[in-house]
Amino acid sequence: MVGIMLGLLTARLPDRLTAQSAAATIDTIIVINRNVFDLQEPDAPSFIARLANRLHARTRASVIRSTLLVNPGDRYDSARVAESERALRNLYVFSRVRIDTTRLDGRLALRVATSDGWSTKPQIGYSSAGGDVTWMVGLVEDNLLGSATSLTGVYNRTPDRRSFDLGHVNPHFFSRRGWLQAQYSNKSDGNRGTWLVGVPFYETAARRALITDGEAASERVLLFRDGLPDTTRFPQGQVERRVLRLGLSAGFALRATTGDYRRVWLAGQWRREDFGPEGTTVFPRSVFGTVGAGIDVGHVRFHVLERFNSYARREDVDMSNLLHVGVWAAPRAWGYPSGQAGVGPEVSAQLAAPWRYGFAVLQAAASGVLTAGGPDSGRVAGALTVASQNLRNQTLILHVEGAQLRRTKPGSEFDLWNSQNGPRIFGIHQFTGTRRVWLALEDRLLVADDVWGLMGVGVAPFLDYGGAWYADESPRLGGAVGMSLRIGPTRAVRGDVAEFAATSRARSTLSPSWSLRRPIGPRVGAGG
Repeated sequence: MVGIMLGLLTARLPDRLTAQSAAATIDTIIVINRNVFDLQEPDAPSFIARLANRLHARTRASVIRSTLLVNPGDRYDSARVAESERALRNLYVFSRVRIDTTRLDGRLALRVATSDGWSTKPQIGYSSAGGDVTWMVGLVEDNLLGSATSLTGVYNRTPDRRSFDLGHVNPHFFSRRGWLQAQYSNKSDGNRGTWLVGVPFYETAARRALITDGEAASERVLLFRDGLPDTTRFPQGQVERRVLRLGLSAGFALRATTGDYRRVWLAGQWRREDFGPEGTTVFPRSVFGTVGAGIDVGHVRFHVLERFNSYARREDVDMSNLLHVGVWAAPRAWGYPSGQAGVGPEVSAQLAAPWRYGFAVLQAAASGVLTAGGPDSGRVAGALTVASQNLRNQTLILHVEGAQLRRTKPGSEFDLWNSQNGPRIFGIHQFTGTRRVWLALEDRLLVADDVWGLMGVGVAPFLDYGGAWYADESPRLGGAVGMSLRIGPTRAVRGDVAEFAATSRARSTLSPSWSLRRPIGPRVGAGG
């Protein structure tokens, strides 16, 4: 069966491009790095544009060059040029990116034109749903001194806790392809830090990757059932978690081209993780170790759309056909109790069918731990997204997803208020459990793509239905029909759309809500 899937995923039509041997050689690369606003544009807001351009540190040309996947002296490859354009967009520092070719004295030159997005963003957020209010204040700089590195400092207040979050991302850490990501959260009920350092598969044709990551935390985990603290497992509906985790993974490409790859990966993890009632004087101490190996196969392609999850910019929607297969070993000798020691198979796949003005994507995943006595824990999930822009200035989206957990650890249960992949407007922790479903139908109508050169505006009638529940209770579901006002920046580095929604729910009156929701559908890269 796996062999059949590998064949289907790697099969493709013959290339229509000319052979690489006949391609011209790139003589030079010209970088045109524009500021946030082009003052020559007729609709440029003059005072705001001049002020923003003076305050903003323009992205350095060296950063742009180091991100490109082609160099002077390389044969021209349209696939690598297109992937270079996506890589620049995925820096999340530009509002527009274009790469094309030109001739200088008969020699081939690559012309890279970028327009910076406004990257210094005061964070003043407010969200209300079902009577539960969340707010935040802080500052995010996504392009520090034009280096494409990010610094974040945000204070959050939710009905559960207060937290101050610090974050840093560096896509060129000590090397052209090195990556550093770190985050620390100081909470009113604990602390948590995570990190990731290494060289990922930075392009489809990359031959190897090496990444180390980890987590250190001492925090309170809140457990909920039907919107109330879940006291069935712990008396107070909460548990203290202490963890120190170190991981290392390496990948090697058996085959790597600009359109396909077959990669073998090896990974290991050392973990000290324990749970106990809050206030425990003698906390348990457990140490675990796991190793895993597997293969990833992909036929890579992206569909470029506009006005899908943002305004006035191009978006790269991942239309790749992917297969991931792996197995983990969790032996008793490495700390696992006899009833939990075993092997953990995992598999996931994505199949996509794009057309000129839309796409359909099917995703599925399953993982678990098999012990001598049978299945111990596991997870299955699936999703289908269909999007169409066949009608002018409209994006019609149908999304269905569901998942199920078995014997999950505390805090890993589904909470649709946190993950934002469930019916909107409902209050905090109203949908929690080990099973979930969600159906969303939305028609995003464009009102204006670029108002005052600063933002796009749209409306979206929608239908939501779904929920989450535990295995020992009846399905807990809810739905809503409503209308949302969608506003998104056009000159910022990220085009995240803010949504103001009013709905009519069953047994409820109109319920206004202001929120910034996770986008519906498959992975979408930065716009530009």
